[in-house]
Amino acid sequence: MATYLDALLDGARQRAADARAARPLEAIRERALDAPAPAGFHDALAAPGVALIAEIKRASPSKGPIAPDLDAVAQAAAYRTAGAAAISVLTEPSSFHGSLGDLADVSSLGTPTLRKDFVVDEVQIWEARLAGAAAVLLIVAALDEPTLARLNDVAREAGLDVLVEVHDEAESAAAARIDARIVGVNARDLRTFAMDPDGFARLRATLPSSALAVAESGIRGPDDVRRARDEGADAVLVGESLVRAADPRAAAASLVDAGRPTPAPDAGPDAHPTVPEPEVAPVGVTSPRPSTESP
Repeated sequence: MATYLDALLDGARQRAADARAARPLEAIRERALDAPAPAGFHDALAAPGVALIAEIKRASPSKGPIAPDLDAVAQAAAYRTAGAAAISVLTEPSSFHGSLGDLADVSSLGTPTLRKDFVVDEVQIWEARLAGAAAVLLIVAALDEPTLARLNDVAREAGLDVLVEVHDEAESAAAARIDARIVGVNARDLRTFAMDPDGFARLRATLPSSALAVAESGIRGPDDVRRARDEGADAVLVGESLVRAADPRAAAASLVDAGRPTPAPDAGPDAHPTVPEPEVAPVGVTSPRPSTESP
């Protein structure tokens, strides 16, 4: 029986084939390497505390439209003003209603971006580099190990960081074998879209010790960020709760504040000052009505 993941991978393979048919891979690669170097995604997440990767997401396969009228640039500007360390941009068009255009537009703001998609072919990595991304997502469950290793090498050649996504102990071991520098634990099973709220805590000790650890899915508010911090997260990736928020800037800022380093017992009140807001021109943000549905 076909799963959500099977359908998403079929679509990704077809889009990769279409991209290769439209333009030679080497031409895309050359254009990408001529583009300005992206901001550092790994470095943005490595600062003390729990970094926020805030996501641009309009829909999902299991829930359908979430924020169908979302303006990607306006939403990203709100995240940037709130102090998000990086921005994840869904580029999968069929089920998530994203695009490479969204990625290019958001990347132009200057905050490091992640191309979040079902990457199965190196052409998608060069597309990401050309669009200004700083990192790409590689999902261990979607790739055999030789392909995972090869795509990881291509991303490094492109000058991109890689967020390697795992769901169980065997996938954590595969991430270690390719020397992954950033590993995300997705608490959502991509085959069934069921949630495991304890997934990050269960797998944290199995992740490569030298890698940054990212808690993905199930983060709704500041208490979840603090829990992830206590469980050993270096960053959290948050999408649905932010795009549903009536005030996405305030919602993102509350997560950023929750992730700040815990002051030492003898630290004064100014030990961790508020991060200055980047200079961003005011942009109107279109937000859907809030929902109690969990991300």
